[in-house]
Formats: sequence, structure tokens, C-alpha cells
Amino acid sequence: MFEFIAELSFADIAPFILVGFAAQIVDGALGMAFGVISQTMLVSLLGVPPATASASVHLVEVFTTATSGASHIWHRNIDWALFRRLAPFGIIGGVAGAYALSSVDASAARPFVMLYLAGVGVYLLVRAIRLSRPKFEDPKYTRPLAAAGGFLDAAGGGGWGPVVTSNLLVQGGDPRTTIGTVNTTEFLLTLSISITFIATLGFAAFTVATVGLIIGGMIAAPIGAVLVKRIRPRALLLAVSAVLIATSLFSLGRAWAIF
Repeated sequence: MFEFIAELSFADIAPFILVGFAAQIVDGALGMAFGVISQTMLVSLLGVPPATASASVHLVEVFTTATSGASHIWHRNIDWALFRRLAPFGIIGGVAGAYALSSVDASAARPFVMLYLAGVGVYLLVRAIRLSRPKFEDPKYTRPLAAAGGFLDAAGGGGWGPVVTSNLLVQGGDPRTTIGTVNTTEFLLTLSISITFIATLGFAAFTVATVGLIIGGMIAAPIGAVLVKRIRPRALLLAVSAVLIATSLFSLGRAWAIF
């Protein structure tokens, strides 16, 4: 089944290692963008079908989120009460989204989601500019948010980090523990989604790209946890808003070009 791995050379997987490393640095430090970066490469550059690309990315994220989550736990970037609220509903939404993508194309709503996230990014940017003294509070609307984020992540090929992290920050969550908790919860989410994809699609998503992304992502994951611990809250908010706006506008541009 995986005989091709023995025949791989470094030249075959080096580009994917670099992409996985860069995507995970951003994701580990800001709680988003691994799926956007890697999914875009698989679909746009390699012509991989959306369902297979999403399955491949989630297989990779099982490894990268496990490493990232362990690193965030080590550096005490976790709010365990928030984790317990996010995990069950994220898993439910993710499994439902994986089944939906395996049978129908549920990505039609993605441009509207990206437009919403671009608006959230602008709001966070304004909030970060105005932030003088950090004042944070426990987010209230977490369970429906986790279910929606999990569904969009599986059905739309990415979305857990942008949707959940950004909305928790809008509710006043501490950037450090919000990013660490969302990243750690993502391990359970991606594991559930990957099991669902394997049950419906088999192991077709395990490709050369998958191997390279896993290697690069796992190397970068511990670095992201260190960065989120050391960067100041205002700088984290500015960085999150910038990445959110850039990736959302990029996705909107691609969707507009298709139509």
C-alpha cells in the first residue's frame, strides 16, 4: 500500500517539507493557516481533487497537531476548561463535514465564509491597534462555534483555526491560551476527520505530498508553541488579523477567478 515511500528521494519530498515547515510555523504561532497554505498547494499546483486534498491535509495534521499540542501543553499555553468545551462539539462537526464532502461538494459556501473572516480580521486589527492594556475574558459562545468550525474544516478543506481562533479572540479570549487551546483541540478534530475520510475514501490521500508535509510540519510544530508563549498579546492580535485578512482575500480571489 505504501511501497512508494521506499522509492522516494529527498528531491521528491523537499518542496513539500518546506511548505509543511512554513505552514506549521504560522499555524503553531497564530492558530491558523496550515490548511489554507497546504490545501492551496495541493489543489492549485498539483490538481488534487478537493476531497482527496482535504483528506491528505487532515492526515498530515494528525501528526503536526499532535506535536504542536504536546508543545503547547509543555509551555502551559492551554485553557483546559475551554478545551473541554471545544473538543466534543468540534469532533461532531468535523465528522459530519467529512461525510458531507465525501458525498457532495459542500465547499460552495466557502467564499461567504471567507468574506466573513476577512471582516473579522479587520475587526481584530482595529482591536489590536486600540489595545493598550491587555484585558481578557472567558469566551461564552464556544460549543456552537466549535461545531461550525469542525464542519467547515472538513467540508471546506480548512477553517477550524480561522473560524474558531478568530471568534474566540473577538469574544475577548487571551491570545496565548486561545491559540494554544485551539491548536491542541485540533488534534482530536483532525484524528476524527481522518478516520472518517479513511472509512469513506480509503488510503488514497497518502501521497508523496503527505509524507513531505508531515516531516516539515512536525519539525516546525515545537517552534510555534515557543513563539506564541513569548510574543506579546497585542503583537499576536496584529499577526492573527493580518494572516486572517490575507488568507481570506486570497481565497476570495481564487473563488472569483473560478466564477
